[in-house]
Parts: sequence; structure tokens; C-alpha cells
Amino acid sequence: MEPVLATRYVFTITAEVAGITSAGDIGVGERRIIPIVGGEVRGKNINGKVCAFGADFQIVRPDSSIELEAKYALQTDDGAVIYVDNRGIRRGPTELVQKLNRGEAVDPALIYFRTVPRFETGAVKYRWLMQSLFVASAARHTDRVVIDVHQVL
Repeated sequence: MEPVLATRYVFTITAEVAGITSAGDIGVGERRIIPIVGGEVRGKNINGKVCAFGADFQIVRPDSSIELEAKYALQTDDGAVIYVDNRGIRRGPTELVQKLNRGEAVDPALIYFRTVPRFETGAVKYRWLMQSLFVASAARHTDRVVIDVHQVL
């Protein structure tokens, strides 16, 4: 029998994003910076907003796959601040990824977009975020990224 890895859905982060700034080809791909300008977090045990600062730092590889590293913060409805460091991979058929890169709409089901978020906070109520591993499935839309976060059990 193969081992089974179980997860449990915990919340969704909807991060609103601004336009792309390119630092150009860095030898392994194009370095891009995408500001995170707001949004919300919603779930059974956590609700709040995405703070209007932070960014997603990406490298677009020659095969059009994207390596990403987003750093931003959440503020819960009860005032706690939670730092987020979310790393992942987005890939799909070249023509669809190019449409996304131009800011055009693409059906998220056609794109592989997975991340590994890490959380830090001094708020005792949310320390559980620092005591487990999390994985997420994400979808890029024209003005936002929707991230469904799952706790690895």
C-alpha cells in the first residue's frame, strides 16, 4: 500500500495585483516584480485583508514556466498581522501562459499553479500557522491571484 498524504482546506487568499515591472533578462529568464496592492483572506478560522504592500518576485523561464516568490502580509479582522512568504511554480501550454503574461484572461483549470506558503506571526491565536506545513492551489486572473490554502495533516 502506498503512503497517503492528507490535507485540509483552511482559507482562501485573494491578492489584488498591479502591473508588472520587468528587470529584463537576467540570464536564466526574465525577472519580474508584481506589486500586491490589497485583497482579502477568508476561512473558517481566519478572516481579514491583504495589506496594500508586498510583491510577487518572478522569473519567467525560457520555456515560459514561472518560478515565483511572493512576500506580503495579512491583517486579520481582530488586528493580528501575519507575514506570508509564498513560493511556487506556474506552468502551462506556452500560448496560454503568454496570454496570462499579456494580462489576458485564461481558464485557471488549464494552468498548473501550486505554491508552498509559510506564515509568521506573534499573535498567539494564529501560531498554528507556524506549526504546520501548507500547500496551495492558485489561479491567476487579470487583476488578482486566488490562493486556496490547505494544511498538511
